[in-house]
Amino acid sequence: MSEALAIGMPTARKREPGRLWIVPPAALLALLFFYPLALIVRQAFLDDSGVANVAEIVRVLHSRFFLNALVNTVTISVTATAGCLVVGLVLALILAFVPFPGSGFIARLIDTFIALPTFLVTLAFTFLYGSAGMLNSGLMEAFSLPLPPVDFLYSTWGVVLAEVTVYTPFILRPLLAAFSLVDRGQIEAASVLGARPFRIVRQVILPAAVPALIAGGSLCLLLTVNEFGIVLFIGAKGVITLPLLIYGKAIQESAYQVACIIAVVNIALSLGLFGLYRFAAGRLGV
Repeated sequence: MSEALAIGMPTARKREPGRLWIVPPAALLALLFFYPLALIVRQAFLDDSGVANVAEIVRVLHSRFFLNALVNTVTISVTATAGCLVVGLVLALILAFVPFPGSGFIARLIDTFIALPTFLVTLAFTFLYGSAGMLNSGLMEAFSLPLPPVDFLYSTWGVVLAEVTVYTPFILRPLLAAFSLVDRGQIEAASVLGARPFRIVRQVILPAAVPALIAGGSLCLLLTVNEFGIVLFIGAKGVITLPLLIYGKAIQESAYQVACIIAVVNIALSLGLFGLYRFAAGRLGV
């Protein structure tokens, strides 16, 4: 019987998915992403008349407005990401290891910030800390002050505070997921052996949180580098970032080559940060 099967019935070949299935998503990706990206890169080398103008690239990259926007972008994104890491870690430790009534509700409430548009948080900050906001109005009325005493909102720190408020849930949620996998027996054993809370956090809890911190921090860094709505809505004096500069050059000044040059730099910065994240994640085994 086995010989008959071997002779008369060919062995069934294992079916593999057709390689052509990659064509539709690749074509869609090329149409929606790579083609517009190629147009942006092409326009960065051409002036309004369609003539190649490489000298404009050198001029823009050495201009004061571009360098100031680049410094502001890096400073705000790094500071906001550091703030998100600190605030997210503290909140995650409290919600995960210091149980109190309503902790689950607080965690879900913080998660709702992910679903809200960023300008809503900025609008709320304007009502609270703006020149005519609740805090300044109350202080000016109570102490008869001629000028608003709280004026940080329309500065770099106002942008950083708004971004920390918006993007902290991107740190908090991965940390809570990582902390849920921590063996509570190790924490109890360390506590019985006399370890203080800070040492338990440093030696037992934080090692489990490193992958979540890397993932959440990298995401926050990418989001803050490309943040546009918060900076535009606050309108901080002298705080111009790369996305806001692209908007101003393209929409307000119609300097499309300049806008495309800055856009290419912004894209390269984002891709560089993503590559750095992948490299760090690979080295750390995340």
